[in-house]
Amino acid sequence: MSTPFLSVDRVSLTVNGEPILHDVSFSAERGQVIGIIGRNGSGKSMLFKSIVGLFVPQSGEISVDGFEVVSSRRFPPHLGALIEKPGFIGSMSAYDNLALLASIQRKIGKAEILRSLDAVGLEDAARTRVRKFSLGMKQRLGIAQAVMENPSLLVLDEPTSGLDADGVQMLRDLVFELRERGTAILIASHLREDIELLSDRVFCMDRGRLEPCAT
Repeated sequence: MSTPFLSVDRVSLTVNGEPILHDVSFSAERGQVIGIIGRNGSGKSMLFKSIVGLFVPQSGEISVDGFEVVSSRRFPPHLGALIEKPGFIGSMSAYDNLALLASIQRKIGKAEILRSLDAVGLEDAARTRVRKFSLGMKQRLGIAQAVMENPSLLVLDEPTSGLDADGVQMLRDLVFELRERGTAILIASHLREDIELLSDRVFCMDRGRLEPCAT
């Protein structure tokens, strides 16, 4: 039996003495969209932060394409993520913000950055300072930074937050395109309609416990 591209196995997390995640397990393959539905505070964001290496669970294992996240205490390679509200430097343009982030790993250049801005509908705002952006434009920019390096694993936490109808359609089209390219995608939302439309498999999260959603 082959090993899943993403494996989350019996992960439990406690923060400041408070149990956050309880024995969470699931897996994902390349080209698969996994959706997680849960109200605010259910543990969705903390699960995603554990998967990308921002929090270290007290027990359990997380593997991304053979990379052991928990034991390495580092971000998985080839990762793109948007978790909670995106944060950018307001005095810099959209392009310059992405260029600054891209300089960390030096995987991409100007063409890829501009392509990501075009993909989220911000091509005409590339040189606009982010402090002039609306909430929806900032969310689009957050999505652009998550996808600009063509990640193998894409993690999106409440990605439709602040988006208008056109923005939601843009996100749907982008998710379907990346799935066809073989990207493994995790999406969390408190809105069931968003998740069920986009996902191949859907889980529900409540009080740090993850289970397949009842039909």
